[in-house]
Amino acid sequence: MDRREFLLQTTVASAALMAGCATSSAVNHDTRCYELRVYSIAPGKQEALLDRFRDHTLGLFEKHGIESVGYWLPVTPEDQRLFFLLRYPSRAAREASWKAFMADPDWQAAQRASEASGPLVTKVENPFLVVTDYSPVVRTGNVSGGGVFEWRTYTTPPGLLPNLDARFRDHTMALFAKHGMHNYAYFHKMPDQPAADVSLWYFLTHASEAAAKASFDAFRQDPAWLEARAASERAAGGSLTVVPNGVHSLFLRPTDFSPTR
Repeated sequence: MDRREFLLQTTVASAALMAGCATSSAVNHDTRCYELRVYSIAPGKQEALLDRFRDHTLGLFEKHGIESVGYWLPVTPEDQRLFFLLRYPSRAAREASWKAFMADPDWQAAQRASEASGPLVTKVENPFLVVTDYSPVVRTGNVSGGGVFEWRTYTTPPGLLPNLDARFRDHTMALFAKHGMHNYAYFHKMPDQPAADVSLWYFLTHASEAAAKASFDAFRQDPAWLEARAASERAAGGSLTVVPNGVHSLFLRPTDFSPTR
């Protein structure tokens, strides 16, 4: 091992220990089913939709074994979507719980009452996810300290998702932590989902959007990151994300009823 490689590995390991995010999470790896539901909200219906979740849906989810992990709205008010993350023991358990929920007379009554003047949602997206073997434990509670969440999605060229995973596992996460970014959760799509073999999705938290920009500016200039990126791209024969448009970012704020905030 030459001196440059030694310094790179030392920097990464030290940052991981300081942040409490050393990648030993492969032990007791979480194999549960996660579902990210994204609702496009009908014009003028945001408050009615949030009220329905607050007053009815969350309690009925719990009744039917559907665990609510977090609920978020985009920081940009013009983006009228609701993002929420649910968790189940398995995909089969998800199907059974959802079937029971949809058939519940209490849900059906709440839905009818809330939609008396029209539907609250115009589109539903619901990809199924599993956590990566290097993800921190997906916790609820005040994980952001009152800050913002950032939802980031990466698309790799065919065959390079394992390379991207290795870079996050061995370098990126610890360097994020070094520069003040909190690694909340990392996901792959379940194998039967579209683009599962080229997609990495994850959440970070930051004190603010301005803090996120400052952290990323420092991260991108870090010699340890520059070396890790260069080495990973040499090994892969090119960029680990498609160019252009292989990386997307969205800032989110938790709702007042979100178990994770």
